[in-house]
Amino acid sequence: MIATTANALFFLVTATLNLALWIFILRVLLQLTRADFYNPISQLVWRLTQPPTGWLARWLPRWKRLDSAAALLCFVLALVYVKAVASFDVSWSRLPWSQVTWLAILKLVSSTLNLYTLSLFALAVVSWIGPGVSNPAANVLWSLNEPLLRPVRRILPPIAGLDLSPIPVMLLLQFLDRLLPLGPFR
Repeated sequence: MIATTANALFFLVTATLNLALWIFILRVLLQLTRADFYNPISQLVWRLTQPPTGWLARWLPRWKRLDSAAALLCFVLALVYVKAVASFDVSWSRLPWSQVTWLAILKLVSSTLNLYTLSLFALAVVSWIGPGVSNPAANVLWSLNEPLLRPVRRILPPIAGLDLSPIPVMLLLQFLDRLLPLGPFR
């Protein structure tokens, strides 16, 4: 019974922190890719992340298109994630801060790779089921993923009207994610 409760609590904590991390990463990526700010999905991400980011942005200036306040909050969330996961296992609970920091950076990279993989999968499904259909989700997905897909489309053009370029990009992203030595912090 106690192990089941601990597993359920572990799932709840990691899922909540992963979702929060994805939302802040999405804010950074949407600004870097210059996605439509007035899109309803962009507005949702903006409003969910604005309270902590807006407060921190007073002291942290933007650097070109990088929202440094949101990027710092991504890193802090990754640190919280690593410390939370480590607290569930006694053998991991005494990690030095240098290792916690390194694992947080790896977690941030892994979360970004997985977010891109999920968004590419969603874009592929949308483009295969309803090609040419314009909706807010498709527009944001296109803005977010086009920088990754453009180089692949030069090599792999559409075949019989199907854009297969997301497949090799997703495979590459997942390959890179598997190379990261995250262990139980995945």
